Amino acid sequence: MSHNIKFLANYKTESFFDEMFTSEGDVRPAYKLFFENLERLNLDDLKAKQYTADKAYVSMGITFNVYHEGEGVERTLPFDLVPRIIPFEEWDVINRGLTQRVIALNTFLDDIYNKKLILKDNIIPEEIIRSSPGYLPACEGIQPPKGRWTHISGIDLIKHSDGDYYVLEDNCRVPSGVSYVLENREIMKRAFPNIFERAHVLPIYDYPLQLLEMLESLTTMQEPNVVVLTPGIYNSAYFEHSFLAQQMGAELVEGRDLVVEDGFCFMRTTKGLQRVDVIYRRVDDLFIDPLVFRPDSVLGVPGLFDAYRRGNVAIANAPGTGVADDKVVYAYVPDMIKYYLEEDPILPNVPTYLCWRDNDRDYVLENIHKMVVKTDNQSGGYGMLMGPSSTTEERRVFIDKIKSSPRNYIAQPMMSLSRVPTLIQDDLEGRHVDLRPFVLFGNGVSVIPGGLSRVALKKGSMVVNSSQGGGSKDTWVLGVPEEDLLNA
Repeated sequence: MSHNIKFLANYKTESFFDEMFTSEGDVRPAYKLFFENLERLNLDDLKAKQYTADKAYVSMGITFNVYHEGEGVERTLPFDLVPRIIPFEEWDVINRGLTQRVIALNTFLDDIYNKKLILKDNIIPEEIIRSSPGYLPACEGIQPPKGRWTHISGIDLIKHSDGDYYVLEDNCRVPSGVSYVLENREIMKRAFPNIFERAHVLPIYDYPLQLLEMLESLTTMQEPNVVVLTPGIYNSAYFEHSFLAQQMGAELVEGRDLVVEDGFCFMRTTKGLQRVDVIYRRVDDLFIDPLVFRPDSVLGVPGLFDAYRRGNVAIANAPGTGVADDKVVYAYVPDMIKYYLEEDPILPNVPTYLCWRDNDRDYVLENIHKMVVKTDNQSGGYGMLMGPSSTTEERRVFIDKIKSSPRNYIAQPMMSLSRVPTLIQDDLEGRHVDLRPFVLFGNGVSVIPGGLSRVALKKGSMVVNSSQGGGSKDTWVLGVPEEDLLNA
């Protein structure tokens, strides 16, 4: 590489798609201005900026909770100063692809809980839906406000070595991480204050306002009362719940703060009961109402589901959306897009083998050493086998699991996640990243320009989840084409 940056002297692009450098070592146009900033820094300058960013994370209270052997531990999410930058042209594809996908998923959810056309036409086997842990028969016949089920979605994407984006999984139930997106941007503005306008980075500061406007659109009340329902301080995403409530000017409530009377939901206040019109729930489906779902739940509100069914309170995301997060159902999203929208998918799925199919299962069992095997309803990097790095015993355990419950497992080839330079001690080294953009669906679909770029900090690791030791980067979406950047 021809540059003067000593801490990039040993940087290797290798065989992965590198977001900053071409395979010949040239700086990609999207990174031109940021790279020029790096050239003006020495290692001590960069480490000082990183130290300041880390201290800001702590002082701002940006944390998440992890649980080990029954004890909750509060941690800050590791943050790296080198951003993940997405060119204008690439974002256009992502934006259109996510819009298409969320509309299809929303239509699918409305269909399977009502007319069930996609099941009657055998596009998806009915047994796959009925056997999904996320499918809630209690939601059948429900018509949520404006027919919206997937109000807030977080769709995980990866960029493969071929340079194309693939959808890794859908998160339509209670997707988390957007608070880190917003706070990462604030920290980067402090570290590199003069670059955002010059690089034409699209702003994301108005997400809380967009979120509030979307939630308010779910009711006909003139001045609707919106609340954020949290499981409480011990939830891993509690910081995000309190952050978003504060940013929206909405009350943060727990189940014990709400009560249902005469089919309406109310919040207990010092001035008496106050009607609640919209609930942004960060509580999983099965815990929202002990009278309908889990009777042992102390996180929900008795009678809430009845109030929701009557249309007296809106809930985002709608109960029942968890079926769309099922990794087996994920494999059918391209079919949903073709069935409901009569379009080809703009963003393809990662090739997926369904272990309930005999031929797929035989292939997976024979090639498990080079596959990624996932459990249908797990998240956070849990319930997964990384074949290439697994032991013989680990593979044997998963083979037994697949044989005993084939419906519950999918397998995918190991994809080569793209890499971004990351500060590791005294050098910048390539680390693998994925991307979770956030999509709002109210009166229309709005894709927030950017998202949570999660980074696998362990060398060679492809597991980016924060619960597995991953970190995050700020994600910049450029608002002008590459040719304009080159002429800047």
